[in-house]
Amino acid sequence: MTIQQAQQEVDQWIKTIGVRYFSELTNMAILTEEVGELARLMARTYGDQSFKKGEETSTLSDEMADVLWVLICLANQTGVDLTTALQRNIEKKTNRDASRHHDNPKLH
Repeated sequence: MTIQQAQQEVDQWIKTIGVRYFSELTNMAILTEEVGELARLMARTYGDQSFKKGEETSTLSDEMADVLWVLICLANQTGVDLTTALQRNIEKKTNRDASRHHDNPKLH
């Protein structure tokens, strides 16, 4: 699935099953919540924290998909073409950081 197809599929789902988009501000709050859930799982899987009883059922793939879903919703609501945005962002980082990371002694 391409990013464009994902944006179209989420839009279709929202309009048929989800009834309508939540407001942009609500979706921003939901995105923050979903990123927090991903952070909690990362901290317990790769960090020093341990899982609470019953918390082990979440998966990284599901939490990442939740973040992506809400981000796609926000992109659709605000008219952002994520394919173009990502391509431009990669170009920006490539131009800006062409030698920056290679010259960083902390990365060697």
